[in-house]
Amino acid sequence: MDSYKHSVSLDVEKCKGCTTCLRHCPTEAIRIRDGHAVINPDRCIDCGECIRVCPNKAKKASYQKFDSIRDYKWKIALPAPTLYGQFDNLDDIDYILQGLLDMGFDDVYEVSRAAELVSAYTRRYLKREDVKKPVISSACPVIIRLISLRFPSLCDKVLPILPPMEIAAMLAREKAHEEHPELRDEDICVCFISPCPAKVSYVNNGFAGRKSYVDAVISISDVYFALLGVMDKRKEPPPVSQSGMIGIGWASTGGESSAIFNDKYLAADGIENVIHVLDQIEDGNIPELEFIELNACNGGCVGGAMAVENPYIAKARLQTLRRYLPVSRNWLYNNGDESDSWIPDAYFFEELPTYQPFAQLSGSRSESFKMMADIQKIMERLPDIDCGSCGAPSCHAFAEDVVHGEAKETDCVIRMREQIRQILAQQKGGGQDDGK
Repeated sequence: MDSYKHSVSLDVEKCKGCTTCLRHCPTEAIRIRDGHAVINPDRCIDCGECIRVCPNKAKKASYQKFDSIRDYKWKIALPAPTLYGQFDNLDDIDYILQGLLDMGFDDVYEVSRAAELVSAYTRRYLKREDVKKPVISSACPVIIRLISLRFPSLCDKVLPILPPMEIAAMLAREKAHEEHPELRDEDICVCFISPCPAKVSYVNNGFAGRKSYVDAVISISDVYFALLGVMDKRKEPPPVSQSGMIGIGWASTGGESSAIFNDKYLAADGIENVIHVLDQIEDGNIPELEFIELNACNGGCVGGAMAVENPYIAKARLQTLRRYLPVSRNWLYNNGDESDSWIPDAYFFEELPTYQPFAQLSGSRSESFKMMADIQKIMERLPDIDCGSCGAPSCHAFAEDVVHGEAKETDCVIRMREQIRQILAQQKGGGQDDGK
């Protein structure tokens, strides 16, 4: 049984069993059983694709509400840069940062600020001679879980530097202790404002064998409406933002890659495109690259299922915001010298993703071969049209379900129709013989 704590769940009462999510799930984690969807937790990667496509709003993301953290003595907001792209006619990030304080937070630490540090350390990391390339970004939790489930040969290519959210949480907590030594660790709540459910799963499960520095995750969609009520654009906010173009750029596809100042990179978004790229890397069928940025959501983090605005509108707004910002406000070196390869140990995670096969037929090799043969025999009898009427996303997935005893071959509508025709034909033939 999978002990992974998921953040995508199903409201059975709203589900109509329409198969829309079935056809869009990238890991075939969904089946239709007894008239509604069922999510297999072993296969789910919390990408939120089912949330985006469900016409009945039956899929939902689980996250905390702001009211649940009000009792902490010191509440720190970690706004993802995606938050800045949700507001129309916004010309200064400080309006949002001040709005978060007015909402009830005691301090704000920008994730985009930490992103600039991660970019600088990534540049250093890529210069090391012992690094296996291409290096795959570790920023998107969906990609990390996907690699651990489906791409075992790529586990050691994941960038072993903590993502910006974790770095921001670590630095924000250190800042709180320095400025307020009277605070105990349990008095502080570091709250990430997230565009996607995968970050919720990341925090709930920890990462690379360690507990997350983040204590709570709330949705951008919730914060957006709360901020509308407190943001006052008539007053000029105090200048507190410490992010530049690089940090804000992480919200959309290509932002992380462009920040490494290296032309040998690839940036892809959308879960189907990501899977195609990972297949190519695993097959060795890809040009010589040093860095690969993969985002499960279309457009990057701006396309997260917990965001409000259309991702491409949000991306355009962020481009406007970035226009008058400095390149970065968080450099690691002086006088243009970035030859130093030192990276703080606290920024690394030691445990790379480990292979956790979800498609393993059996623990026994001989049994697995037998099951594979049975699947092939069933496939030869199926129509191979992947219609989804059986409740499985494809004929091959249905054949697996039959072999596992989770479905019957007669659940295939076309196979059942053929069997009915055969029975009727036999009965008709038998009746004619009796008349003679």
